[in-house]
Amino acid sequence: MRQKEIALNIQPIKPLGFDEDEDHPITSYDTPLREDAFLLSDDEKIEKIESHFREIMTTLGLDLTDDSLNGTPKRVAKMFVKEAFSGLNPANRPNTRLFENKYKYDQMLVEKDITFYSHCEHHFVPIYGKAHVAYFSSGKVIGLSKINRFVQFFAKRPQVQERLTVQIGKELERVLNTTDVAVVIDANHMCVASRGVGDTNSKTGTAYFSGKFRDENVKREFLNYINTK
Repeated sequence: MRQKEIALNIQPIKPLGFDEDEDHPITSYDTPLREDAFLLSDDEKIEKIESHFREIMTTLGLDLTDDSLNGTPKRVAKMFVKEAFSGLNPANRPNTRLFENKYKYDQMLVEKDITFYSHCEHHFVPIYGKAHVAYFSSGKVIGLSKINRFVQFFAKRPQVQERLTVQIGKELERVLNTTDVAVVIDANHMCVASRGVGDTNSKTGTAYFSGKFRDENVKREFLNYINTK
C-alpha cells in the first residue's frame, strides 16, 4: 500500500551532520551562498556560464562547430540562471497575499501531489517527485497556488532533499504566521539511479512536522489523506 511505503520511507531531518553514505556535509537549512552571490546580473551570469560550459564541452572532446552542439552552451547557461536554479535569487521569491479566514475553518488544509523538479547539489543531476503540504490557519489563509509556488521556488536550486523539506516548512510558518505545518516529500534521485549504485527503484522520503502535526493522531490523519487516491 502507498500509505505504508511513505510512512516507512520517511527519513528524519538532519539539519546538522553528514550524509553517511557519501560523507557529504549537511550544514543548515539555508542554501550555502556567498555574500557576493547577486552582484552579477542574470545576463552577466549567463555570459560567464556559457563560456565555462563551452570549455567543458570542448574538454570532453565535443565538436562545437556542429550545428546541433554550437548553441548548447548558451542554452545551458540560460536554463541554469532563468529556470533550473532561479530559486537561488531572492528576487524570485513568490509574492504573498494573506486573506482573512472568514469561514473560521479550523481543520488542516492539505495541498498534495505537488510535482517538483530540483537538482542534487552533489552531482547536479535531477531530483524529482511529489511534495505534500498542510497547515492549520492562525487566522489567515493563503491562495492555494502560492503553496505550489513556494515548493517550486525552493526546489529550483541545487538541493539536498532534507534541506528542501525544511525550507518549505519554515517558509510557510513565516508567511502564514503559524507553527502548525506539515511537509512530506517523496522523491527520485538520479544521482542514485543514473550513476553510482544504479538503483532505479528506490525513492527517498523526508518529513517536517511542527506544532499540531507532532500529535500522532493529527500526523496520522495527514498521512492517511495524502495516501488516499
